Amino acid sequence: MIKTELYAVTGVTGRTGAAVARTLLAAGKRVRVIVRTSANGAVWTNQGAEVAVANLTDISTLSNALSGVEGAYIISPPQYSQDDLFKQAEIMADTIAKASIKAQLPKLVALSSIGADRSKGVGLISMNRTLEQSLKQTRLPVTFLRAAYFMENWIPMIESALKQGSLSSFLAPLNRKIPMIATDDIGRIAAEALSEHWDKVRVIELEGPRPYSPNDLSNSLTQSLGKAVDVKAIAESDWAKALLGSGMSAAAIDGFITMTQALNSGHIDFSESTKVDRRKGSITLEEIVTQIFS
Repeated sequence: MIKTELYAVTGVTGRTGAAVARTLLAAGKRVRVIVRTSANGAVWTNQGAEVAVANLTDISTLSNALSGVEGAYIISPPQYSQDDLFKQAEIMADTIAKASIKAQLPKLVALSSIGADRSKGVGLISMNRTLEQSLKQTRLPVTFLRAAYFMENWIPMIESALKQGSLSSFLAPLNRKIPMIATDDIGRIAAEALSEHWDKVRVIELEGPRPYSPNDLSNSLTQSLGKAVDVKAIAESDWAKALLGSGMSAAAIDGFITMTQALNSGHIDFSESTKVDRRKGSITLEEIVTQIFS
């Protein structure tokens, strides 16, 4: 009996990792989900996946989880509640790199972000850059998925708008369209990339079917609710206050502010290199809004 390829997937308790695992399983591939506790793996056992318990700061357990697979999907989850989240990102990036070498991982696909090519002024996205830099040094075949703004980032703002009747936006100007992508599209494209063959390091930039502005989202909400939902830009001077109670540490809030300023100024954007592969998802922002109401 010929066994299908086995792939390791991290981040399955989050959106993109779960989408990768589901896509691979649906394609008939074998999947080993890497979770921090066995309880987190129970739902995946029921779907036919293997479960490996490992910590992204422990080389031994992580290398064991990555051993014997055809490839792996890697995310380095940000610790937004921690004051030392940037240091934690460095530790995880270093652990992932060393564990990948120790496991002799044939190839890996790592979630990153647009802006990771920038050496400064990107706030929270510098953690993605840290992961990229560490994995580049492994000399393993690695694909960096530099994703655009997550459409799901809007969900808390939409939920608030449903209560208050008005949509608030950190992104400005309100009519400026930026590339966005749904996390299910990221997971699907990541699973497809894992099945491909490449050498050394490659970058794939990810975006949705079209760019969107805060005004576009406001219009979509208006259509879905059947009543007007206006949108207001949150003044930069109020950003820190607006994030209080979010569970983010002071350092994370500072990183968010720097990142959002860079998004609004255009400092964070897709690369201008013609050598970079760019792929589009199919899920629209309107579909994300519909899912919230369903």
